[in-house]
Amino acid sequence: MKNEKFPVNNIEYSPKRVMIIAELGSSHGADLGKANELIEAAAEAGADCIKFQIIYAHEILHPNTGIVDLPGGKIRLYDRFKELEVPPSFFEKLKEKVESKGLLFLCTPFGLQSAKELSDISPKCIKIASPELNFTALLREVASYKLPTLLSSGVARLGDIEEALSILKGGRYTGADDAGADRPAPVCLLHCVTAYPAPEEEYNLRVLKSFNKVFGLPVGVSDHSLDPELIPVLSVTQGASVIEKHFCLSREDSGLDDPIALEPKSFAKMAAGVRYAQGADPEETLETMRRERGDALIEKILGTGIKKLAPAEEANYERTNRSIHALREIQPGDIIKNGDIACLRTEKILRPGLPPSMEERVIGCRAAAHIPSGEGVRFEDLVSL
Repeated sequence: MKNEKFPVNNIEYSPKRVMIIAELGSSHGADLGKANELIEAAAEAGADCIKFQIIYAHEILHPNTGIVDLPGGKIRLYDRFKELEVPPSFFEKLKEKVESKGLLFLCTPFGLQSAKELSDISPKCIKIASPELNFTALLREVASYKLPTLLSSGVARLGDIEEALSILKGGRYTGADDAGADRPAPVCLLHCVTAYPAPEEEYNLRVLKSFNKVFGLPVGVSDHSLDPELIPVLSVTQGASVIEKHFCLSREDSGLDDPIALEPKSFAKMAAGVRYAQGADPEETLETMRRERGDALIEKILGTGIKKLAPAEEANYERTNRSIHALREIQPGDIIKNGDIACLRTEKILRPGLPPSMEERVIGCRAAAHIPSGEGVRFEDLVSL
């Protein structure tokens, strides 16, 4: 393996010292008391790092993106995200709480506003979620912070990953010592299957060694599967330095990701398995897993090591990740200006548009056809680029 070490806050995480992330996301439901309860439970369950998401609905999707069916009834997905918006002070308090437990505070921004607010509270590390891997403007913003960065690579092709890394690796490391000031900011590439839940058999975990060989970066897994041990433990045998798993108090709770998250006892079981694997010989761990779970299953999970979209996420390519969408009714002949478009997730019922890397080129173009508010802006909608 090439570079395996991911340095954060004076600790070098590696397959022999794995960073275990409890992804709390928005499970707090904008309730500070529940957030603190989640932090306490995740710390007790063995997490090294507690992760949240800074949500502003307008940074993620258009109001017309579609409806979700939740236990309380049908609601616009946009409105569900609006319910999860909290002021920056909320995350300042969470950071203080997490760090008081001796753990690493981590957060995912989804746009420039949330990224800047996160930067203002001086995190030690930052995370880019899979759907934002192609969000060029956000990647450039995050790269400018010169922080150790976790990049999740679900619902992405190899070329998408290469482009994202070329932007992120342009940042320079603001490490604890002056000698490290000229080094590229550390990046850890997280393998992910963007499906909820993600089938264990589709994880293709040998891709971790492929990523490490091709990119020369530490690697890890952001795991959305339901089994507490299978993917995390096998990932360590393939060189993972970081394991991220959703965490909740109960899968019956109302958080968007709670149905696929691990409850405290299951998370503790996962953490114990990872700690055992990090101290054991990888081949011995693999042999144990083969005996306990069956050789055919383990071999299927390990896969070919060739990076490709998992079957469970193929249909979401260009819908889960970002593209250019209209923010107003754009009429034929209109000149597209700043504020008329945004790079959003397409999600439910809208059509995808051009990639975020073309946003600056779209500004100033004339519309060749009516572009309904919310819909993706395509080549054929423009007179020229």
